[in-house]
Amino acid sequence: MTSQLVALSFDANDPARLARFWAGILGWEMADDPVEGITLLPDDDTGFRLRFVASQEKKTGQNQIHFDLTSKSLEDQQHTVDRALELGGQHIDIGQRPEEGHVVLADPEGNEFCVIEPGNNFLAECGFLGALSCDGSQEVGYFWSAALGWPLVWDQNEETAIRSPHGGPKITWGGPPVAEKTGKNRLHLDLAPPAGGDQQAEVERLISLGARRLDIGQGETGHVVMADPDGNEFCVLAPR
Repeated sequence: MTSQLVALSFDANDPARLARFWAGILGWEMADDPVEGITLLPDDDTGFRLRFVASQEKKTGQNQIHFDLTSKSLEDQQHTVDRALELGGQHIDIGQRPEEGHVVLADPEGNEFCVIEPGNNFLAECGFLGALSCDGSQEVGYFWSAALGWPLVWDQNEETAIRSPHGGPKITWGGPPVAEKTGKNRLHLDLAPPAGGDQQAEVERLISLGARRLDIGQGETGHVVMADPDGNEFCVLAPR
């Protein structure tokens, strides 16, 4: 039985502020759960939460995961950009070309995201949160397809993408070259077996698919920290 994607977690120097920013962009409800911490609850078919976890570590380098937000028109795209700037975001240059139609921004803690121009066919059936766009190999795309039980919806030139059978955003991997990992990722996926499932059995299944256990100093917790075949951290939570 495959795991469910429960949340995308952010390491945040100021979790409340970062949560307010993304709540303002996405229009999702913010909740402060004593166990999960500050989370955003989707109001669409996204299917997973955003979770903000306190961290003293400062951001260094470009994130391995960023959001691609969709637009219905040029005016809609500009509205999203303006809203992000009002909430504390900023324009950034990561080498995008002037002729490219998307706008690259960063949230108040420097986490990159893109506001995609209207008419993008690849994200046409996705919602406002169109994709989690990742730096990663073809192998890691295959791993996550098997880990989550989500079918591949793109597999060309070593670029891969998966999407839940229930809809929501795609998760994409750009293929080589994959940037060298220099430290713990600030964004990671949280998985959990369904209610009645077996956390340890799920950990063993993920190991058989190419994952490995990690010790990042988490101590005695109810979740298991692991790494995918590209070395990206993720957590397996207790069944829910």
